[in-house]
Amino acid sequence: MQCYGNLVDYLSCGILLAGLGHLVLHRTAQASYGRHMAASPSGRTMPARLAWFLQEMPALVVPLLLLQFSHDSSAVGRLLVLKTFCLHYFQRTFVYSLLTRGRPLPVGVVAAAGFFCLLNGFLQSHYLLHCAHFDDEWAQPPFFCFASGLLLFYVGMAINIHSDCILRNLRRPKELVYRIPTGGLFEYVSGANYLGEIVEWLGYAMATWSLPTLSFAVFSLFFIGPRAYYHHRFYKEKFKEYPKSRKALIPFVF
Repeated sequence: MQCYGNLVDYLSCGILLAGLGHLVLHRTAQASYGRHMAASPSGRTMPARLAWFLQEMPALVVPLLLLQFSHDSSAVGRLLVLKTFCLHYFQRTFVYSLLTRGRPLPVGVVAAAGFFCLLNGFLQSHYLLHCAHFDDEWAQPPFFCFASGLLLFYVGMAINIHSDCILRNLRRPKELVYRIPTGGLFEYVSGANYLGEIVEWLGYAMATWSLPTLSFAVFSLFFIGPRAYYHHRFYKEKFKEYPKSRKALIPFVF
């Protein structure tokens, strides 16, 4: 398949603008999600496990489909990065979704998230399979950025999975109460799970140093970064004993 460079640029810029738009739109109030959703939300909802499975799945399926039509066996670096991207969404689709104990999600939110995952899955896989040109030099000096980026990705993924496990174990099955998370990076920030995912995508962008991957990393920061801030505010308002030294997203800073 040929590289559709203009489409890649348009989608990358679109993702950047979407992230910026979300940041501006929710600069004073969090989106209707999880603990910030009304007790009796208007509109239809679906169980959290089904919702997470459906909305995350396109970002895994689309790259896997495009991989079936790629026969460039020499593209070791590009394939490694793409499979790393797929690993994240495999975990979110088949592990996180089956274990989550969250609230039901509005159907509209699930549809919007699924559409984004579809577009982003296509953008990342098409770029890496048909447009990226870093593969011939990936073992040269730029290899430092490549290797460091992948290492950063896996560190972030470990933080994200471990933090999700801590949050999940705060609840018994079918329980929807909120408790103060402790352990891991939750000793330093309220949004340890979000910090882990942001670190993942920063490492992903660092490994390729390209507009499509950078746009997704920036989108992730703008999209889930505010969640950490509002979760932090929620904890401080709900629990008088909440640790005063704990920050929202960045240890010791913010």
